[in-house]
Amino acid sequence: MDPHRLPEDCGSLAQVREQIDRLDRDIVALLAERGRYVLAAAPFKRSADEVRAPQRVEQVVAKVRQLAAEHGAMPEVVERIYRELIEAYTDAEHQRWQQRWQQR
Repeated sequence: MDPHRLPEDCGSLAQVREQIDRLDRDIVALLAERGRYVLAAAPFKRSADEVRAPQRVEQVVAKVRQLAAEHGAMPEVVERIYRELIEAYTDAEHQRWQQRWQQR
């Protein structure tokens, strides 16, 4: 694999794809780490409403939109991705939360 290149330094589609694959490996590792924290939060929540936490969702979305703008990303795209990400992780956290409360 080629070393890290800036997009404008890629001389072929293959080089662009190599860099996207490199980023995907990093992103998946970060998603796995984020998921572990999401599941670790479940025991601290007392209700299904606390798991869903719509106010927290909006806080996170506002934060990532700002980060997207600061990094030259597309805030609308980042928001869409994060809303899907949060929904999927919330579903997993809710399952973990239900299991914990059923065991009591």
